[in-house]
Amino acid sequence: MSDRITHECGIAVVRLLKPLAYYQQKYGTPLWGFTKLFLLMEKQHNRGQDGAGVACVKTDMSAGEAFMFRERSVKSNPLDKIFKALLAQYNEKVDAGTIHPEFPETVKKHFDFGGELLMGHLRYGTSGGYNLSSCHPFFRRSPWPTRNLALCGNFNLTNTAELNKSLIGMGQHPIFATDTQAILEKIGFFLDEEHEDIFRYLRTRGLEGSEISQRISEDLDLTRVLTRASQKWDGGYTLCGLIGNGDAFVARDPSGIRPCFWFQNDEVVAFASERAPLMTVFDLGVEDVREVKPGHVVVIKRRGQVTENPFTAPLPRTSCSFERIYFSRGNDLDIYRERQALGGGLSEQVIKAIGHDWANTVFSFIPNTAEVAYYGLMSALRTRRRDEVKAAILKASTEGKLTESMLDDLILRNWPRGEKVVSKDIKLRTFIGQESMRNQLASHVYDITYGSVKAGDNLVCVDDSIVRGTTLRKSILRILARLNPKKIVIVSTAPQIRYPDCYGIDMSELGKFVAFEAAVELLKERGQAALLDEVYALCRDEVARGGSTNHVRKIYEPFTPEQISAKIVERVRPHGIEWQGEIEIIFQTVENLHAAVPHHTGDWYFTGKYPTPGGYRVVNQAYLNYYEKSEGRSY
Repeated sequence: MSDRITHECGIAVVRLLKPLAYYQQKYGTPLWGFTKLFLLMEKQHNRGQDGAGVACVKTDMSAGEAFMFRERSVKSNPLDKIFKALLAQYNEKVDAGTIHPEFPETVKKHFDFGGELLMGHLRYGTSGGYNLSSCHPFFRRSPWPTRNLALCGNFNLTNTAELNKSLIGMGQHPIFATDTQAILEKIGFFLDEEHEDIFRYLRTRGLEGSEISQRISEDLDLTRVLTRASQKWDGGYTLCGLIGNGDAFVARDPSGIRPCFWFQNDEVVAFASERAPLMTVFDLGVEDVREVKPGHVVVIKRRGQVTENPFTAPLPRTSCSFERIYFSRGNDLDIYRERQALGGGLSEQVIKAIGHDWANTVFSFIPNTAEVAYYGLMSALRTRRRDEVKAAILKASTEGKLTESMLDDLILRNWPRGEKVVSKDIKLRTFIGQESMRNQLASHVYDITYGSVKAGDNLVCVDDSIVRGTTLRKSILRILARLNPKKIVIVSTAPQIRYPDCYGIDMSELGKFVAFEAAVELLKERGQAALLDEVYALCRDEVARGGSTNHVRKIYEPFTPEQISAKIVERVRPHGIEWQGEIEIIFQTVENLHAAVPHHTGDWYFTGKYPTPGGYRVVNQAYLNYYEKSEGRSY
């Protein structure tokens, strides 16, 4: 994606099912689980670079000894900093003779992360700022182990304000910070109630305090806790929780919007946001890794029993298509094939855009996540060209007109030609405070391979999506124009992004979408600006009554996608350059998106069809904010 947006997060959970001594004996280290957690997080570093956090629970610790630990960082390279600091702590104690790795009981006693239950989080900030207090895992502490809760997740809720009101109604004094805090307190409330219900029952049976604590730990029903806590949740989420007694849970939203995968053998239960990291870190086959079912929670009890049960009413599955287009790593075979199909699905539009001029067209991509789609496009183009050449050869052969020069023209001088035209050169130095200087630096993030395009060539560049168009205007089109092509064609593997997201991606302001800006400009040019006022009134009424109609769709209805694309070209065309060639922007069709990514039907960014009521509230509120010139998130 040439436009940077903040998005998504990554989770990792490792639950060891054997004592640390087992891993020391079999793998030569008592830190086997700790290492696996780091690797799972490292393999998902694409999902979050604004912060990282890890938590650990040690089971069966004696009274008076700490059993729950957390480390977080929001500094640069936060994952490296956390694990280097923890390993330094470990090595210092080894050098001091406090820890003896060959005696794992010393590791468990003296190393904070020498426990059986480990959890990690990689953060992209979408709310709550970028300070340490907004970094997962969140903690809720108590002297009762079964009331301690560490929580992290990949999620956004659309109705955090409503949840906070319900907490106030329960008598709490919530801090209006983030949706994570609201969920933490909501789960914590029902965790307390579950604890109290069991405690009161056992106390009437005359049990001793230590026996009561043990029984509470055994009888604690986290599925019931999640069922009660989640009654009013609206959003997309994968939530991971550790309880101080050693229980754990991983829950997924009922629409399956956010992803989560897991596997279990006799040594470990592990979870991650993506399938491929689990396969790599634990040397697994595709068949070994399962999805957490939408609307289900996987619970691991303190003694290692694992269950997966529904905790909320199911909804139609609408897994996020952006996960497949952009966010997830492409080394998952299914994702790789889907991205190839996304590129291939654009071939007919591309051929039309270049006027079938194979000989004078260069194909490339804008790094790096569009590379696989580029391969898919090139494969489809070559297949198409091969069929044309075959037909031409057969016809010429039948007519007795097949010559060596004709073969040269058909094959050697008229074949889809790919080049590495664009490369990412440097990262923008964000410590530069002056906006004009930042913009100047941003224009140099990408560079070109000089000489890769001849004068008179068409230049086709594949991008995975176009959100704001800012990078196209300020950087990419400027540098591509230096190659002096006859025509530049920018190809987006995603359809036009028209509507806000509220389930995990920081795209909630309508005025920042170049497709929306283009549609508004077209309305004004054609004397239809009154529609903007009409939509404002409709959105205001819809928000007031809590309805589920997306009135923003009316903004786009008067125009074809091609008309909006043409207006987008006008908006992103750089000013102040001598090059006067043609620019065309091609977007994926929604139909081709669904054909390429059939199992991830969540397409609300493109179609405005939201999977939950909160989505419709957000899109209408986003328009109110735009109309009233109120900046900020619409939820």
